[in-house]
Amino acid sequence: MGRWQGAGLMATTLLGTGVFILPQMTIDIAGYGAIYTWLLLTLAIIPVTVVFGALTAKFPHAAGPAYFVEQAFGQVAGRSIGLLFLFVVPIGAPAAILLTFHFVHALTPLSEQGLLAAELGSLLLLFALNYKGILISAKLQFLLTLAIIIVVIALFSIIQFGLTTGEAAAQTYSTVLSQEKIQPNLIMTAAGLAFWSFLGVEAMSHLANDFRNPKKDMLPAMMIGTVLVGGIYFLCTWVLLRMPMPTDAVGSYIQSSNLPSSNLAMINAFNYGFGGLGAQVIGILGIAGGLATVNVYTASLSRLAWSFSKDGVLPRYLSPLNQHNVPSRALAAILIVMGLVIILAYVANRELEDLIAWVNGVFVVIYFASMMAAAKLLPKRYQWLIFLGCLFCALLAYGLGLKMVYALLLLCLTLPFLKWQQTHLTRE
Repeated sequence: MGRWQGAGLMATTLLGTGVFILPQMTIDIAGYGAIYTWLLLTLAIIPVTVVFGALTAKFPHAAGPAYFVEQAFGQVAGRSIGLLFLFVVPIGAPAAILLTFHFVHALTPLSEQGLLAAELGSLLLLFALNYKGILISAKLQFLLTLAIIIVVIALFSIIQFGLTTGEAAAQTYSTVLSQEKIQPNLIMTAAGLAFWSFLGVEAMSHLANDFRNPKKDMLPAMMIGTVLVGGIYFLCTWVLLRMPMPTDAVGSYIQSSNLPSSNLAMINAFNYGFGGLGAQVIGILGIAGGLATVNVYTASLSRLAWSFSKDGVLPRYLSPLNQHNVPSRALAAILIVMGLVIILAYVANRELEDLIAWVNGVFVVIYFASMMAAAKLLPKRYQWLIFLGCLFCALLAYGLGLKMVYALLLLCLTLPFLKWQQTHLTRE
């Protein structure tokens, strides 16, 4: 990959499952404060992105953050972070797939069993996309990024500047919500959920060896993708807040403090701005973007599993590469696990918000560990960015609250196991 293909891959990884859903969810939580949530989150993720880009350029490795932490703090610490990344699959994959297939309902009604079959079928598509490497996906996802950007900017322009006099006088969600007191704790809670939108910064570090020149192109690709995505999420939130409200809905809206959730709000916004076809356009882009995100994580996880297989942490069976230099056995194993967990999530009927928050908690730990590793591995000029990255992680952990328990529990289980494994192998 080159710089712009990498930027497209980064952008669609971040936009992916949440671009047409998360703005609505943050407004439900923080009201008008959702605007500040996205602004602060975008600014806060920039130092983290720079640090990850610098680490990846200096230490390109398929294990990504796990390798960074290992270089700084030793094998046990590094492998524990790698296993955390692998263990996030059981909740991350269902959450991403469930978000993606929200849009299938908009295109065509499916029974619960039909939806489950479609979700499982998408895993076969992911295997086909990854079997020959990430380059083909990168080219397709660059085009997808352009399509999402064009739609969002066009929608923003129409709703922001194209209102008639009569429509401009009507109540909008922003005029109603701006009358309420903005609560910083709700902004932080919304940020804890919205952090899902920036999961992917670390995933790019696993793909460093897929770049022609990672030292030259990795950081620019990551920065372009991150800033672009933050702007898109901000615009989507602004569009929803600028939507005119039906007069008879104002009172009930103030009572419930929620956007209408029976339909996806971005579909309604598209229908309002363009006069129809919202389900088709937003639905297709939402499905494609969601699958693009899961695709990148599938590639990242397969390479991490392959790296751990070579090191003896995971079975050697996962270590062979195919003729396209892709760890196909590890890829198949990751997708099988995803399929099993999707079935379990269907049976258990877990709440989507819980799944997202638990995933976010795991990544807060991974990001914080990476920042601490950077403090030892990078030159002093990066120290202030590392401090901001650590502060960002601390604030997210505060916003997530008890949802951090899953991540901390995994850490408490993996560290003793890896310490035992290291001691056992040393004795042998």
